Amino acid sequence: MIRACALMDLPPGEAVRIVGSHAPIAVFNAEGAIYAIDDTCTHQDASLSEGWLEGCFVECPLHAASFDLRTGEASCPPAKRPVKTYSVHVNDGEVYVDVEVNKDVA
Repeated sequence: MIRACALMDLPPGEAVRIVGSHAPIAVFNAEGAIYAIDDTCTHQDASLSEGWLEGCFVECPLHAASFDLRTGEASCPPAKRPVKTYSVHVNDGEVYVDVEVNKDVA
């Protein structure tokens, strides 16, 4: 597990980008729920942490592909492939991402 940030540094509607063991990871606070996914859009190399968050979905800043933070599934074109999701744990006000338990989707 790696530390992402302090929970107080990740207010609702915001994201942080961290360095994972294989690729960058985006960590989001979606209305109080914390999610972590691969930071790179599967359509084209754009940082999802720089995208727009609406509920449990993030929209890629490059071509408006959208991903469900809960499952990693692409919810609209042009992306067709999902992103990987990661387990997140909050302990003593700190956010941790379990980079070893990487859940492949679809």
